[in-house]
Amino acid sequence: MTDYSIFPKINATLNGSSAVLLVTGRALIARGKMAAHRAVMLTALATSSLFLVSYLYYHYHVGSVHFRGTGWTRPVYYTILTSHTILAAVILPMVIITLTRALREQFDRHRTIARWTFPLWLYVSVTGVVVYLMLYQIFV
Repeated sequence: MTDYSIFPKINATLNGSSAVLLVTGRALIARGKMAAHRAVMLTALATSSLFLVSYLYYHYHVGSVHFRGTGWTRPVYYTILTSHTILAAVILPMVIITLTRALREQFDRHRTIARWTFPLWLYVSVTGVVVYLMLYQIFV
């Protein structure tokens, strides 16, 4: 029998790395460092993509993991999880559009959608780590 217990930590690490890379990429473009911004944002895309593959693989084999917290923590957890899940579905096409516009050098159009994509993608990455902590570390 295969042990899948490492996957939640891998997934949280990939999500956390994506968040750090997103903030770094945003800071780089604010300083006008376009080449560095591009490299960091492509790395953020890679870590988020690896996360998605790892997440789907894990849950395909393990199924759903139930939250064990009680009391006030339950509505907090489910509020975070619900917003995270909805925005995770929304962010995927936004990232693709944002990336496509950048690669086509349509920088005005890229900036227009990136203003929305960045905070939503960052929120999804950070709340992914929060969900992990609540599900696998705090309320076990």
